[in-house]
Amino acid sequence: MTRRLVFSLFCLFTVSVSAQVTPERLLHPDREPQNWLTYSGSYASQRYSPLTNITRDNVKNLTLKWVWRPRYLDKMETTPLVVDGVLYTVHNSEASALDAATGRSFWTFRYAVPPESNAYVMVVKGLAIAGDRLFWATYDGHLIAIDAKSGKGIWNKTLVDWKKGYQLNVAPLVIKDKVILGPATNEYGSNCWIAAFDVQSGAERWRFNTVPEPGETGHDTWPGDSWKHGGAPIWVTGSYDPETNLTFWGTGNPNPGWNGGPRNPGDNLYSDSVVALDADTGTLKWHYQFTPNDEFDWDAVQVPVLADLEWEGKPRKVMLWANRNGFYYVLDRVTGQFLRGRAFVRQNWNLGFDEGGRPIKAPRAKPSAEGTYIEPGTQGGTNWYSPSFSPRTGLFYISTWDNYSAISTLAEVPPWQETRKYTGRAPAPRGTARPPAVAFRTEAEGYGAVRAIDPKSGEKKWDFKMVDYTESGILTTASDLLFSGGREGHFFALDARNGELLWKVNLGGTVASGPMTYAVDGRQYVAVSADNALYVFGLPD
Repeated sequence: MTRRLVFSLFCLFTVSVSAQVTPERLLHPDREPQNWLTYSGSYASQRYSPLTNITRDNVKNLTLKWVWRPRYLDKMETTPLVVDGVLYTVHNSEASALDAATGRSFWTFRYAVPPESNAYVMVVKGLAIAGDRLFWATYDGHLIAIDAKSGKGIWNKTLVDWKKGYQLNVAPLVIKDKVILGPATNEYGSNCWIAAFDVQSGAERWRFNTVPEPGETGHDTWPGDSWKHGGAPIWVTGSYDPETNLTFWGTGNPNPGWNGGPRNPGDNLYSDSVVALDADTGTLKWHYQFTPNDEFDWDAVQVPVLADLEWEGKPRKVMLWANRNGFYYVLDRVTGQFLRGRAFVRQNWNLGFDEGGRPIKAPRAKPSAEGTYIEPGTQGGTNWYSPSFSPRTGLFYISTWDNYSAISTLAEVPPWQETRKYTGRAPAPRGTARPPAVAFRTEAEGYGAVRAIDPKSGEKKWDFKMVDYTESGILTTASDLLFSGGREGHFFALDARNGELLWKVNLGGTVASGPMTYAVDGRQYVAVSADNALYVFGLPD
């Protein structure tokens, strides 16, 4: 046995001792800021780190420490986990454990995802951990438990059939003894759900249908049999409030996707909504629908951000939400009460809100034979890109597309057929459904930005503008730093107080993931996925 092999086995033994992640640890990530234990860093999903080793003064000295490049060329949207010096990440058909300080591999678990299951972009947002088990929701519909010590599979449950238009993209969320997630459908009219599975056995414990079935509340918001192919997918990980035991999840658009057809008229619950569920039972406690009867593909698949704010002179537990439809919302997360709605990009579809917070749609805000000009466009004012809230600055940060529009055209919706898209006609923003990456466009033609918003008023405080649009998430830290990126390939650090650029590096491909930070032996690192690789930065030795 060589010395190197002995050392590797020693490292694996070290991992096995330190990989126990208890429910108590998940409840209190602030007690171990060196780790990143969930997709969004904490149950509140603020993507805020208390680490302060990297500061506004020394961030300009960041250097590349290591790179992990898997064998697959698909775009990476993964946010890794870090537990006691071990980084866990996933891409396409492999999950890996790496030395968080050096990138050296401990193990790789491989599960062959069928290439033909790729209905859109084969991406997975990340993993979850409980005890010494990792949980991977594979693109083709499996939930796999992996031993974090050895990288060996423990159980593998088939949750959905990809041949019926389903896929799994989310990083699961572990709450107590359950792992919670739901499937997506990319406009195939497959009805979706949120469900909890036992972390030990994988047995299903509860399920909430995002398209209500007959006898369930909300079923009457779907005319006739339109509910049978309503969609309402789950694309992004939810949040959790331990005090109320509520878990919050955003849902996607109804099907058919871009022309309502058989589902008109009707609100089509619980599409384009946030649902608050009892984490133990899956019982719906409240919901809020951002875009009733959506015909513009404005999924509510943004991460719910939980914060405690002073609201009208009193402490209030709130939820902050910048929605794809171009509006910023504040909701009471205990009751679901609508507190504020304000546009954060140019929009022309909403005339205001009634007393209950329901949007008042402009009469022309619907597809038409001649084509209706709609702002924002199909990709929205923001999308699945993770926002951040900094308790230090008191600001809410989002990645946004502004001056962005679409032409929505009325079309007949063919009858639903299995394995075929169920959409109508897609709105086209001045020619294409998804604007390509560009080297130059004028601001009037649309731009991407990191935007800082006052969470109480919804007022814009500052912008860091980019020529191209952005798909990057945002990270803030206790040293008032903000990290993000964009489709131009840049990864950068800003002063979170005013948006000043402090540091920038080009990674040669789109940054379409949520950055995160961690520490090993007192040294802070920042990690981000770009194009098809994971990059880790730190200060010079």
